[in-house]
Amino acid sequence: MITIHQACDYIIFRLKSEESGSLNHLKLQKLLYYVQSWHLAFYGTRFFDGKFQAWIHGPVNRAIYDRFKDTKYMYSTIDLDDLSDTEITTTLPIEVKEHIDVVLETYAGFSDTDLESKTHQEEPWINARKGFKPSERCEVELDEEIMKSYFKARLS
Repeated sequence: MITIHQACDYIIFRLKSEESGSLNHLKLQKLLYYVQSWHLAFYGTRFFDGKFQAWIHGPVNRAIYDRFKDTKYMYSTIDLDDLSDTEITTTLPIEVKEHIDVVLETYAGFSDTDLESKTHQEEPWINARKGFKPSERCEVELDEEIMKSYFKARLS
């Protein structure tokens, strides 16, 4: 298992070094969520440390939020200057990079708001937000068993 910061850095590197699309904090959070969700579905295990909370704008990992909270807001652009490990592509195993690459091929072309909207229609986020108003703050963690079963069902 890698750290969520390693996954975060690899996503930043891939999307910003290849100029293959926009990336802001909101979109980064959703891409990390999908990386974790699909690993749970395919392999039944977590890809990285760290859970996601059911925030108003969709799943958010607190550690990644805290990493950027003093310099970024949810719609701030994330750039190569935001990497914590500039050598990330040389330190990660190939199978780790391949998993993230597959998720990026599917989701990186969507906008931040498209990804937010997708997560709002998915059972893991909906379940964690039960009892909360749409604009109400919520820090309930998404259930990884629900994430696993929800995304695994999408494989058939």
